[in-house]
This record gives sequence, structure tokens and C-alpha cells, in this order.
Amino acid sequence: MCHQTVGLIARAIEDAGVPTLSMSSARDITRSAWPARSVYLDYPLGHTAGRPNQPELNASIMREPLAAFESLTEPGAMTHLDYRWSDTDDWKDKVFVPVEATESGGESSEYEDDRTARHETPQYQTEDDHAAAALTHDSEECLVCAGIDY
Repeated sequence: MCHQTVGLIARAIEDAGVPTLSMSSARDITRSAWPARSVYLDYPLGHTAGRPNQPELNASIMREPLAAFESLTEPGAMTHLDYRWSDTDDWKDKVFVPVEATESGGESSEYEDDRTARHETPQYQTEDDHAAAALTHDSEECLVCAGIDY
């Protein structure tokens, strides 16, 4: 689902009286949808909760947005998480270059997509995560997602 759609859904849920917070790796797109509260992480798209298979980092990244519910009180408020994808911003050179051959006839500047594969069913980093999700959902449809048209 695109960032703008998520922002618009968040605004509608807020209008119904339920607080929301959007996490994003696409700052400008998130700003254009103007969700009630948002947290920006300067990581490649698809890595909004951090690098895969790094549960300590993922948990740390997720704790900060939850704490932001207390500090982001103004409509449209956004905070930036202070994590770095790498020591330099060289990764952005790969991400923002169009997928096409260079004018000099050289190699393609295509960015290699290193995100984990997308699946139709939920994926969990550990069996403990899977067990916790099963326990909270009691083998039923997610109540948060119920009624949302994908």
C-alpha cells in the first residue's frame, strides 16, 4: 500500500477518535498525505523497521515511535529517528538513480533490491514472535485490519 494511502487512512481513523502514527521512509510523500502523527526513518524503502534479522535494532526502532504518541501532539507533527543505514549516505546514490543504461553505453545503474521477499501470509523473525501474534489474535482476523479494503 502506498504511503499516501496509509496517511489518508490514518487521518480517517483519527477522525473516528482512534490515535494513529505512521512510520515512513519516504518523508516527502508522507508530508503530502499529512497524517496526524508520523515518524520518519532515513532508511531505504521497505526497511522502515530496520534491517532484517536484527531483532534488537528492530525493537529499538519500534520503541521510539510508540513513545512518540506522547510527544507528537500537534496535528501533522513528524519526528525523525536518529538511526543511520550506514556510515555514509552512498546507499542513496543507488536508490535514487533511474533504472536505465548510462548515456555512455556503460552498464545499467540499476539498484539491486535487497529487501526480503513479500509473502501473502505473515512472516515472523522468530518462533516466539509467531506464538505471540497467534496468542493476541486468537487465530482470528486482525481486528486492526478488519474492514480495510486492500
